[in-house]
Amino acid sequence: MIRNRIICSREALENFQFVTVNGKVIFEDKDKIVRIARAYSQVVKSAIRPLFDGKSVDELTKEFYSILPNYIYLETALKQAKTITDGLLDREKDKILHAKVKRFWFGSRGNKSDKGNRNVKFHVFQDHVEVRVKDPWSKWVHGKAYLGKEYLPLLHELEELAERKEEGYGAVISFKHYPMIHLQVPLWLYLKHFSLPKPVGYGLIAGFDLNSDRLNVVVVNKDGKVIAIKTFWYSDVTRPGFPKGKAMALRLNALSESLNFLSRVGVDYVVFEDLFLVKRRRFTRSKSGNRKVSRFAKKQLLIHGVIKALRLGFNVILVNPKGTTNSEYHDRMMREKGFDRHTASAYLIALKGLGMLNNIK
Repeated sequence: MIRNRIICSREALENFQFVTVNGKVIFEDKDKIVRIARAYSQVVKSAIRPLFDGKSVDELTKEFYSILPNYIYLETALKQAKTITDGLLDREKDKILHAKVKRFWFGSRGNKSDKGNRNVKFHVFQDHVEVRVKDPWSKWVHGKAYLGKEYLPLLHELEELAERKEEGYGAVISFKHYPMIHLQVPLWLYLKHFSLPKPVGYGLIAGFDLNSDRLNVVVVNKDGKVIAIKTFWYSDVTRPGFPKGKAMALRLNALSESLNFLSRVGVDYVVFEDLFLVKRRRFTRSKSGNRKVSRFAKKQLLIHGVIKALRLGFNVILVNPKGTTNSEYHDRMMREKGFDRHTASAYLIALKGLGMLNNIK
């Protein structure tokens, strides 16, 4: 059996090319780094309205070069602004002028021909990583990054690949409590260093239904017969005022528990909804329901689940979510099998994954 395979749409595949490795960084001249971030943030904020009105990225690159005189930084900033613009809902069009950029950071995309990254370079030592960041108005700014000793062999190999122009890596410098560096490592390289051995399975398929307060899993065999059903609850996270960081931690823990459970059951394929085919969130008339939707970072949870599953040796399938929540077939499964709506969704997701698997065999 081929392991660590992902079957999904082209839109989704773009989100699973890299894994981010994070660490604290201490710069020799923090003020220069902050200046880059302020200029970067100004470009993002200033570009939102023109992009929404139809201006091209090429036009804006020339227009904002005087603010941030570095094409790679500019390109990355404008891509962020475009993402914000594309994510605005129709009902928010009248608030376009007040769109906020909450995060304070700057990024530089990777490129093989630039020996990994034109603006952010690193060199691995025994207990830390030396970092150099290009200052658009001056020379390089040096710093020391601490990303965890377990990542040093991985980063050392990435450094060698970048030097040979075989791999690129994206880099982000962020500021919250202190400066952080986030290096985007190629997924294949991450799995090479961190994949764990998985027990031989029985060809079973597990469908996941991710929700704000629970995780539903249904396991089926190659004939579509239900083998196991399990729900992992984290209901407290939807309470008003519940810490966002703690809520995500509980959801991620439930995902880890579910994947460990599936490994013991003998599952080989895990199936999630392809959320990258969904262009916007579905809001309801319920204020509490809308609060849950707006606070629930479902795509972030999906990305974590996919990478975790690949690391544990599962094959991953992402299916079109159409019909898995609101459809006649969904209602019929609830009536005939006595499933609640979330279990029925997980069951249909598993069946869709089985269908995709049969089509490519």
